[in-house]
Amino acid sequence: MQFLTLHEIAKRAKQNLDKNQWDYLIGGADTESALKRNRYSVDSWVFRPRILNEVSGVSANTELLGVPLRIPVVMPPIGSIQVFEEGGGESVARAAAEFGVLQILSSVCTPDFETLAERVPGPRIYQLYLVGDEAWMDDIIERSIAAGYTGFCLTVDTQVYSRRERDIIKRHVPASGREVGVADFGYQSKMTWETVEHIKSKFDIPLVIKGVNVAEDARRCVEMGVDVVYVSNHGGRQLDHTRGCIDALPEVVEAVEGRAPVLVDGGFMRGADVVKALCLGASAVGMGRLQALAMAAGGEAAVAQMLGLVEHEIITTMALAGVAGLDGLNRGLLEKADPIVPTHVLSAFPHLEEEGY
Repeated sequence: MQFLTLHEIAKRAKQNLDKNQWDYLIGGADTESALKRNRYSVDSWVFRPRILNEVSGVSANTELLGVPLRIPVVMPPIGSIQVFEEGGGESVARAAAEFGVLQILSSVCTPDFETLAERVPGPRIYQLYLVGDEAWMDDIIERSIAAGYTGFCLTVDTQVYSRRERDIIKRHVPASGREVGVADFGYQSKMTWETVEHIKSKFDIPLVIKGVNVAEDARRCVEMGVDVVYVSNHGGRQLDHTRGCIDALPEVVEAVEGRAPVLVDGGFMRGADVVKALCLGASAVGMGRLQALAMAAGGEAAVAQMLGLVEHEIITTMALAGVAGLDGLNRGLLEKADPIVPTHVLSAFPHLEEEGY
């Protein structure tokens, strides 16, 4: 199917998924306040467009870790992405490679990282959850380097597994196999700054730290040589009642002081959302739930179409804001304002509500 709007992708995803799958996609932790605040915060930044600037050749091309990006978007790691389409990480990998963005592959999706590297060669970051000790981690990093991965990512906001009440209420065991209400997350809870120091001292691969939320941690990351600082609250699926990620972004950017790229995710669903994050200093934006919606709507083909629609929205937003290149985006193009529509995880697609979704 040819999707002409992101709304159509979200609609088809809803039609294709059962309730458990849908709840996994749109749900968060506990009260889901962090989930909702992510979107609220994105909606709370509005544009201050400039006029009479030449915008006949708008470009959103950029790069990350030396990898050219057609648009400043990455496909974040999503555990069990195969729940939404059987091709899993391979479908995302093929779409990302075809379009020209960077995939961050989760260690809890299929196929495994070495098989995927064989099937879809090219630049890619590998994200690992620590389910083994340091020797186990070292072996995985060595194998990811041998497989040609561009970077290695540690997700650091999952020390324990959160309470996902949508699943608990239904007594539903998610695709990960983790029983409802079980908090232990193995070696993840044993990660420290010494883990970061160990990786940087032993391995020659760019390190991404995902889950940074405050300036103090961002500053410590770059002081320890972290190559990419990734602002995230796990899509509102871990610690509840956190700030929206776009609101945490400015202080992280300020603390990093240009010493490393800064990525951000959390509530970003439209091209205009991406432009807002870039204005606040992000180098690129992760669009996780949108990736999952596209996978559920039509797998690889729908992911590629989604990226094309996001590109169109980014280019249009930049042109109408009076900016022809990414270097022209700055905080002066934004200000704070109250959102005008009720905020929820899919409020970026208001037509879903009109159609009863």
